[in-house]
Amino acid sequence: MLRTLFTVGIMALVGLLVLKVAFGVLAGVLGVFMALVWVAAKILLVGAVAYLVLRIVAPGTAKRLRDRFTGTPTVY
Repeated sequence: MLRTLFTVGIMALVGLLVLKVAFGVLAGVLGVFMALVWVAAKILLVGAVAYLVLRIVAPGTAKRLRDRFTGTPTVY
């Protein structure tokens, strides 16, 4: 009976250790993911501003870029 109590206690401690390690790794992965999302948002913002400027300065070039990325055929 005493051995069973010690076994349950040890298993509980091992379980807590595993949970701590798992959530520690999960937090690190989540942090890397959020950093990548932040970088992607910056790139998207810079691309949108560049496209807006291009659309104002050279509308024909902006249309060709839009057609190239949307897949619609461009007629010259």
